Amino acid sequence: DMAVRHYTLDFNLSTAVECASVVPGLLSIFHEQELAETIHDTNGHGYLATFVGKNGRFVDNSHFSVCVSQLLNSLEKKLKVILNGNIARTKKLPPLVRGAKVDRYWPTADGRLVEYDIDKVVYEEDSPYQNIKILHSKQYGNILVLDGDVNLAESDYAYTEAITGSGKENYAGKEVLILGGGDGGILAELVKHKPKMITMVEISFMVIDGCKTHMRKTCGNILDSLRGDCYQILIEDCVPLLKKYVREGRTFDYVINDLTAIPISTSPEEDSTWEFLRLILDLSIRVLHPKGKYFTQGNSVNLTEALSLYEEQLGKLSCPVDFRKQVVCVPSYLEQWVFYTAWKK
Repeated sequence: DMAVRHYTLDFNLSTAVECASVVPGLLSIFHEQELAETIHDTNGHGYLATFVGKNGRFVDNSHFSVCVSQLLNSLEKKLKVILNGNIARTKKLPPLVRGAKVDRYWPTADGRLVEYDIDKVVYEEDSPYQNIKILHSKQYGNILVLDGDVNLAESDYAYTEAITGSGKENYAGKEVLILGGGDGGILAELVKHKPKMITMVEISFMVIDGCKTHMRKTCGNILDSLRGDCYQILIEDCVPLLKKYVREGRTFDYVINDLTAIPISTSPEEDSTWEFLRLILDLSIRVLHPKGKYFTQGNSVNLTEALSLYEEQLGKLSCPVDFRKQVVCVPSYLEQWVFYTAWKK
């Protein structure tokens, strides 16, 4: 199956021009390539034509990119001549590839389309909860993508560092609760600090299974076993477990919320993302030791409204909290990311 490539020559004019005075001068470039022209009616709104090569094909596939590039170069030169300095700006854009076997386009949190240098899918499975992909990027290593949301790449230690306190916390001998974290990055980092016990709660074993094989630069060998000297991994929904801990009066020195941006729970209470977030926040703070700390990722620094709404949730908890935030550049996100630390007042 062949991918479709869209090539674009983008330009701005200093002043308006009539199509009738420009188009005839450009047509010769297409005719030289033996392209047949079909004109489409635009009801007077500019000029639209499609050009098709012999036998319905533009050119031989092996020479496709070269020919299109040459064609755009010729068009650009011809436009500059015909318009005689009336072009304020001109730019040839990289081709947009659609229908390729490997999808390279993943949006940022604030809705900008980013093209990654992804060259292969190394793992893809559908769990009962989400679609799990691990994609290989030449620049970032393997990238975990859950339900179309870029979660973490092997190059993203900055994320792990920020969500664990940026190296300023003493985890030695402490009780730690990790919510989510199926890529194993946080767990692998924290066991180095000799905590008393880390309890990690991940709803999907399939995320762990994929990451322990294909994200080893992130997790090392920590996911090879669900139990170790100072950690245990529980494969279950964190909401009922948090409620159980609240009932039992169990507390942790640190709670780290590394759940995906898309709420996943078997409980029926999360009618909206914000209700789910507030529920997790509230339960997490309730199982936090009086002098403990809660860490979580927030959102893109550009999503100021979403960040304000999140901070509003922090003010609605059953136990009042103070918080601070930190802005970090996570390599594979290609955008600045906000992380929060909260503690009981």
